[in-house]
Amino acid sequence: MRVKGSTPTRNRRKKVLKLAKGYFGSKHLLYRTANEQVMRSLRYSYIHRKQTKREMRKLWIARINAAVRPYELSYSKFMYGLKLAGITVNRKMLSEIAIHDEKGFKDLVDAAKAALAK
Repeated sequence: MRVKGSTPTRNRRKKVLKLAKGYFGSKHLLYRTANEQVMRSLRYSYIHRKQTKREMRKLWIARINAAVRPYELSYSKFMYGLKLAGITVNRKMLSEIAIHDEKGFKDLVDAAKAALAK
């Protein structure tokens, strides 16, 4: 007796068509085109999750750089000064401090400058 496997096949196809909901044209109606588009979309979403992290880090670095320039420091010198001072704060938090806590950021800049002067 042969196995037809209609239930798993139908469930698999329904799952793909559900993921393809909202796509234009036959991409949300026909299984084959929907499957192609869903696979492509999943690949793009994976790639863009990585790119988002990359872009956010670039944004934090730009903010930190803009915040230390008035104190006559570059981003790289500031980060090196923090490292010499033994201060470990990630870039996300540094950018948040630069935006919301000017006095706290100035203290960090002074600590970095003091460590660089040694």
